[in-house]
Amino acid sequence: QVQLVESGGGLVQPGGSLRLSCAASISTSNIYIMGWYRQAPGKQRELVAVFTSRGTTNSADSVKGRFTLSRDNAKNTVYLQMNSLKPEDTAVYYCYASLPTGSPYWGQGTQVTVSS
Repeated sequence: QVQLVESGGGLVQPGGSLRLSCAASISTSNIYIMGWYRQAPGKQRELVAVFTSRGTTNSADSVKGRFTLSRDNAKNTVYLQMNSLKPEDTAVYYCYASLPTGSPYWGQGTQVTVSS
């Protein structure tokens, strides 16, 4: 069982920045894939950015150059730095992790609203 606790969402103006954090209840060295998805109203949940099992980053084209995924293994935490935010980035952001067994885990979600 893995618990994921997210923080850092909120309301920001277009062009602004936010940093999301996701703390895992186990060592991130034991997690196979970890990162972020998002779901906007009326839309399907979509990948934002994740660390893959190979240690690389896989991210959506819509966020490349604006969002940066990073991690602190000592804190078992993954971060999503979001810059140059746009109204279309408005969504509930979910932390995601999966174990080598394939078991998926989701955080409770944190709301990000980009609006003037």
